[in-house]
Amino acid sequence: MNYHIDTRSSVPAYMQLYKFIKQDILSEVYPYGSRLPSKRTIAEETGVSVVTVEHAIALLSEEGYIETRQRSGCFVIYNKSDFHGTPLLKSITFPEIQPQSSSVGDFPFSVFAKTMRKVLNHYGNRIFVKSPNSGCDELRTEICLYLARSRGIFVKPLQIIVGSGAEYLYGLIAQLFRDRKKFALEQPSYDKIRKVYEAMGIQCDMLSMTQDGIASKELERTDATVLHVTPFNSFPSGVTAGISKKHEYLRWAKQRDGFIIEDNYDSELTVSKKPEDPLFSITTDSNVVYVNTFSKTIAPSMRIGYMILPEKLLEDFQRRLGFYSCTVPVFEQLVLAELLRNGDFERHINRVRRKKRKAVNAVGNDSLNNEKSF
Repeated sequence: MNYHIDTRSSVPAYMQLYKFIKQDILSEVYPYGSRLPSKRTIAEETGVSVVTVEHAIALLSEEGYIETRQRSGCFVIYNKSDFHGTPLLKSITFPEIQPQSSSVGDFPFSVFAKTMRKVLNHYGNRIFVKSPNSGCDELRTEICLYLARSRGIFVKPLQIIVGSGAEYLYGLIAQLFRDRKKFALEQPSYDKIRKVYEAMGIQCDMLSMTQDGIASKELERTDATVLHVTPFNSFPSGVTAGISKKHEYLRWAKQRDGFIIEDNYDSELTVSKKPEDPLFSITTDSNVVYVNTFSKTIAPSMRIGYMILPEKLLEDFQRRLGFYSCTVPVFEQLVLAELLRNGDFERHINRVRRKKRKAVNAVGNDSLNNEKSF
C-alpha cells in the first residue's frame, strides 16, 4: 500500500486512509470479491494505529464498499458493473421505491424512540432551555462531522445554520441576498422555492432545463446574480447535473460575482455507491450556500434543515439576520445529533440505499431476461 498519511493535514488520518482505500476500490486495484490486507498490515504499512485503520474500515463498511466477515477479514462488495451498465439498462425507467417500514420516512421507529429516551435521560431539564439562534452546538458539530465523512465537505460548526425545513431557510436566503433583487431558478422546479422568494420581494427568472441541467444559453441570458439549483435530483424533472455542468454553474457565479444556492434535497438516497460531489466541495471560491434537510431521510415530520454559509458571508448574516431565534426545539436537535453521533442515521441511509440498489438491479435483470426470451 503506497499511501502517504499527511500528519500535518487538517484532515483526520482515518479520513485520509478511507479515501485512499476507497479510490483503490473504485479503480479496481481491489476488485469485487477481493480481500483487503489485514488491519494490522495496513497499520504497519501506513504508519498509523490499528484504531485509525478500524475507523476507516468501519466507514467503508457503512457506505457499502466492503463487508467484514468474522474470522475471515474484509472483502470488497462494491461491483463497478452495477453502475456502468449496458445501454439497455440506461434506458430503463425505474419505479420509485415505496417505504415499507413502520414510519413515514422509513426510519426505524424503535431506534428513534430509544434515542429519544437516551436524550431525555442524559440531558434532563436542558431540553427546556432556549436554543442558540443558529442551532445547538451539539447538532452543528455532528452535521460538520457527518458532511466530512459522507460528502467531503469540511466546514466549521459556526458555518451551520439550523432551521425548521428548507422553506424557512429559503426565507433567510432571500433576506440575506435581498440587495441582489433577482434570482435565477430551474424551470421546472419545486414551486415553493419560487413562491417563498417572490413572497420576500425577489424577482425570479426561470431558466429552461436540458437533460444535463440548466441550458447554457439560459445561463448566459439571465442578468440574475444568485442561482438556485438542485443539481443532484431536480424536482420534478429528475435531472442530475453532470460534473461539467456543475463547473459551468461555478464559472457563472465567479464571472458575475454571484452566488449559488445548492439545494441538495434527497441526495443521500442515491442508488450509486459513490455519492455525487456537491458544488460546495468542488469549489474554492466561497460562493456556494449549501442547503439540505432531514425530511426525506428520516420523516416529513422531522422539520429540521440546515444551510452552510461560506465564511465570507458569516459577518453579514449575523449582522442582518443573527437576531432570528432557531425554529427547531432543543430536544429534536439533540435527538438528531445523537442519531448522527452514534451512527444510526448513516446505518439507516446505507440500508435504504442497498434496498433501492437491489430493486434497481432486479428491474434490470427482469428486463434482460425478457430480452432473452424473444
